[in-house]
Amino acid sequence: MHYPLHHMFRLWRVARVLSRHDALFPQEFIEDGPLGLRLARRVARLGIPRGFGAQPESAGETAGQRLAAALQSLGPGYIKLGQSLATRADLVGDEVATALSELQDRLPPFPGAAARRVVAEELTAPVEALFQSFDDPPVAAASIAQVHFAVTSEGEPVAVKVLRPGVDEAFARDLVPLSWLAAKLEHYKPEFRRLRLREIVQGLSQTVAVEMDLRLEAAAASELRENMGPDDFVVPKVDWQRTGRRVLTTERVEGIPITDRTALVEAGHDLPDLAARLVRSFLTQAMGDGFFHADLHQGNLFVTSEGRIAAVDFGIMGRLDRDTRRYLAEILLGFIQRDYETVARVHFDARYVPKGKSLGLFAQAMRSVGEPILGRPVREISLARLLTQLFQVTKAFDMATQPQLLLLQKTMVVAEGVAQQLDPDVNTWEIAEPVVETLMRENFSPLSRVREAIEDGLEAVRRFPELVERAERAAEVIADGAVKLDPGTVQGLADAQARSLRPRTVTIWILGVFALALAVLAL
Repeated sequence: MHYPLHHMFRLWRVARVLSRHDALFPQEFIEDGPLGLRLARRVARLGIPRGFGAQPESAGETAGQRLAAALQSLGPGYIKLGQSLATRADLVGDEVATALSELQDRLPPFPGAAARRVVAEELTAPVEALFQSFDDPPVAAASIAQVHFAVTSEGEPVAVKVLRPGVDEAFARDLVPLSWLAAKLEHYKPEFRRLRLREIVQGLSQTVAVEMDLRLEAAAASELRENMGPDDFVVPKVDWQRTGRRVLTTERVEGIPITDRTALVEAGHDLPDLAARLVRSFLTQAMGDGFFHADLHQGNLFVTSEGRIAAVDFGIMGRLDRDTRRYLAEILLGFIQRDYETVARVHFDARYVPKGKSLGLFAQAMRSVGEPILGRPVREISLARLLTQLFQVTKAFDMATQPQLLLLQKTMVVAEGVAQQLDPDVNTWEIAEPVVETLMRENFSPLSRVREAIEDGLEAVRRFPELVERAERAAEVIADGAVKLDPGTVQGLADAQARSLRPRTVTIWILGVFALALAVLAL
């Protein structure tokens, strides 16, 4: 059990590490800043010699290099934060983005002997019995795991992902104080409650838990592979016989890293087309299937010799239910078509905006967000200005944070950043419009809703005997005197049951009329 003082000490150590690397409040960014910011920096740097960071080698480094070094020394949780920032040069600047990219797939590997030991323990067999060869050093080393190329005993080239020893405990140390801090902020600062900070940290904890079990990543890769069409992502096939909680084996992906523009051009690939296909594929995954790759940074994407985009690392995946996907599609299409009244109405229908707020004023606020960015290439859009505007809008209308959308928002930013590196003039709005229109027509049109209603009705008909049986059992229990209910409660239960059965009854009648109509047409 940890006490508040322990959490405060852990957070203070984080601030101290950032400050020692001169990455908490870089001097060049606050020389003319407000007095409070300058005082906070001085307090955090108490006892640290002036003019350089805690590490002698940090002296003279750029702000991005100092931040990358600080995040790397803080551990896996903070490394992931740096990885998400590395893809947005337009947000953090080219120098910082370049420095943070060092955190991606180029971390110091752990010894190959330790990796072999993990494989042998997890798969309960010697490495030599499973593989003809097992390359060392690894081809990639990230914050959670590292990847070794190998050849199976059957002669198949594969990639073997091995979890870092002790990484789960390291993540727990990072997340526990953050969870405590989120709870305290919501308790003492009511204005933070709408942000649902505790739910955000809890969601991060769940995501990390999934990443720590490579069998779940294998299942995600398998599901995404089934969803993808021939023109979409190449998703490597899972070798289930050589996969366990700490080991994941897949077929080897051969291709050019998507960040290697020179190699892609020399190979004859069309970079603007690659950028467009990347955006289209992500939108299809998220709003078509409701299951999407949520870690699309540069280190996870390759281009095959056939020009297809191949993805690896399926530890972070996102899911959206049907209603959320429909709301998102309608909102995005409304923005694309500059129909801000529709955008506002969908927000109200989805209950993202509290009751009592003005629909007209919210539509006006959405116009203020959409007009500055529509029709312009990504490199000309000020994301800092856009994010500030959105924060002001959500605060003004008391909109609660939607945790199920946070991962989608983050992934959209990352995918857009990768697309921009391929094509600086990429216009995601123009790419998105036909994709969203097709998805709306195929998945959310009146005909698709009728089909969905019929399927729901058939399911209700199938379950009707089960519901009747359940009601009969409940009636027998009450009749035997095992449960005593007053007359008012009995009447309330009857009314509730009637309300729950009414939609099913209506559906059954609709299906009956529909079947009768089909029979008449068949005559």
